[in-house]
Amino acid sequence: MEEQPTLEQDCLLPLERQFHEAARRNNIGRMKELIGMGVNIRAKNNMGRTALHWASGAGHEQAVRLLLEYEVSVDDKDKFGMNALLLSAWFGHLRILQLLVNSGAKINCEDKNGLNILHCAAQRGHVHVLEFIMEDLEDVHLDRIDKLDRTAFHLAAAHGQLDTLDFLIGFGCDHGIKDKEGNTALHLAAKNGHSSVLQRIIELGLDLEEKNGEGLTALHTATEGGHLDCVQLLIQAGSKVNAQTQKQMNCLHYAALHGFDDIAQALIDAGISVDAANHQNASPIHTAVLNNFPSVVRLLIEAEIDLDVTDNRQQTPLHIAAENARQDIAEMILLAGVNLNLTDKQGKTSLDVAARGNHISLVDMIIKADRFYKWEQDNLRTDSDSWAVKPLTFKQDHGVETQHIRSVMWCLATKYLKHNDWKKLAHHWKFTDAHIRAIEQQWAGTKSYREHGHRMLLIWLHGVIMAAENPNKGLYEGLVGIGRRDLAESIRKKANADSSSSKKCTMM
Repeated sequence: MEEQPTLEQDCLLPLERQFHEAARRNNIGRMKELIGMGVNIRAKNNMGRTALHWASGAGHEQAVRLLLEYEVSVDDKDKFGMNALLLSAWFGHLRILQLLVNSGAKINCEDKNGLNILHCAAQRGHVHVLEFIMEDLEDVHLDRIDKLDRTAFHLAAAHGQLDTLDFLIGFGCDHGIKDKEGNTALHLAAKNGHSSVLQRIIELGLDLEEKNGEGLTALHTATEGGHLDCVQLLIQAGSKVNAQTQKQMNCLHYAALHGFDDIAQALIDAGISVDAANHQNASPIHTAVLNNFPSVVRLLIEAEIDLDVTDNRQQTPLHIAAENARQDIAEMILLAGVNLNLTDKQGKTSLDVAARGNHISLVDMIIKADRFYKWEQDNLRTDSDSWAVKPLTFKQDHGVETQHIRSVMWCLATKYLKHNDWKKLAHHWKFTDAHIRAIEQQWAGTKSYREHGHRMLLIWLHGVIMAAENPNKGLYEGLVGIGRRDLAESIRKKANADSSSSKKCTMM
């Protein structure tokens, strides 16, 4: 409902339009003048509103009294089912409401949503109006429901009206009624982030584990709404963080789904299960990866979630990252260490999935990681603290310190390596057939082998640097090993040359 109704007067005659405007502005003189000219004081605009609607909604007592003197209908409703009495309750105009009641207005009226005067005043937080309704009017049922089966208590909770809530509690309202969706006031306060109201309802002793029609507790609705303060309140009050919905989703699934990393951290700190699967057998990390929320993924990895768990497609989180080109997330997963041999329902590894999607950067990252895991295993270095000289990353290298050797490799790949030389080098350096297939899947025209060779060399360079080995020596030995001593000697000379010539693509 609007804060103040706006004039919609397309169907009114000019004098009727002026009369509505005068009522809205409490211009008594103009109203009387127009009445003397014979204006239809009961005229309705295209929204079904009369002058009494405007005067009542605006709280103009003089205008309302004048209209009542001329015995206008007090119960006429607009297209939303709102009459003057409901408008006065909605906008908190107690004197207008009293005038209308004394003029015979029907107390138990409702709008099209089933809201009565108690609902309207409660939702808007007009306690002084509520006091009059409950103390001076008869036959007003405190727990009457609207068309969503919500009571005034529900509406006060949903809209954060703490004073109203306390008033209704004092009058003995039923705290535990559920609406059509199975929500209690606790669910609604949590869902909408009203922490002070939520605290008050918690103090009433309501069951924190009460579930709505979808199996959500208040903690679920607070999480889904992204309200950290409400989540913390409920956890402190004893809410079970591992409660699951009908879809077997816990709160961490919702935090992952919406990217609420602060809430995810609070849930993890409270001991939530990071490996719980939902109805599609997707864990929270599957959800976070799919929705591209790196901060949540990081939190889950730090909480030591199982990165090899699969969903209903038998995809690991890395499969999902590879399929959707989530490079930052893939980096986190690869750094944490995963089983790169796991296949999905189609028998594809995460490398296969990345290659099929032509996600070149991801393909190269996965191959780097696979080679690094093998090197680490061969060297019995399983602790991340043992990772060599520079911080581990699987992303493309743009470092100044490797610029010279990268320039040399670019020249080598694009000018001097023959069609199959790069594959020979790859085999010499123990690239697997799967690695080579994944690189080769990229199509860059009839000279694709040049790009393939360049990528392979950069992947190899990553491993050499992480192992703290000499790339010039390794490149020399590799070229000799495939029968290209001519290039090897050129590389050796190049390594000894002035670095200022490194940008020139000449090696022979």
